[in-house]
Amino acid sequence: MLGLIDQACADGARRDVACSQVGLSCRSVQRWQRTDAAAGDQRPSGKRRYVCPPNKLREEERQAVMATLNSEPFKDLPPSQIVPRLADTGVYVASESTMYRLLRQEGQLAHRRSERAAHKRSRPRALAATGPDQVFCWDTQSTR
Repeated sequence: MLGLIDQACADGARRDVACSQVGLSCRSVQRWQRTDAAAGDQRPSGKRRYVCPPNKLREEERQAVMATLNSEPFKDLPPSQIVPRLADTGVYVASESTMYRLLRQEGQLAHRRSERAAHKRSRPRALAATGPDQVFCWDTQSTR
């Protein structure tokens, strides 16, 4: 890239225009062309590698958590109820948030109970009287 930018400048182009054409900052190119600088792009993002966090669940741990979540006694319960029940027996599989995250990744974070899922109900339409004796109501509570 540096050679192409130098050639464009030698042919009469301005350095900032040549740098913007290749998507680089003019200041970065100047910094790379210094004699005391190492060759090429020295930005840390170019050297960054993904490092797996040490506390990430291994695949067998993940499978054990999913087996617990889908087991017969817990298949209908959310993690907010599974974790305390396991804690009462002295078993720790994973945190509640980890269980929710795994269920979401597996596409199982939905209604887990055997009954129908709740659905949104609309408000009843309001009655409006446009004349006398059209809408009647009564108070069911005693005022005494």
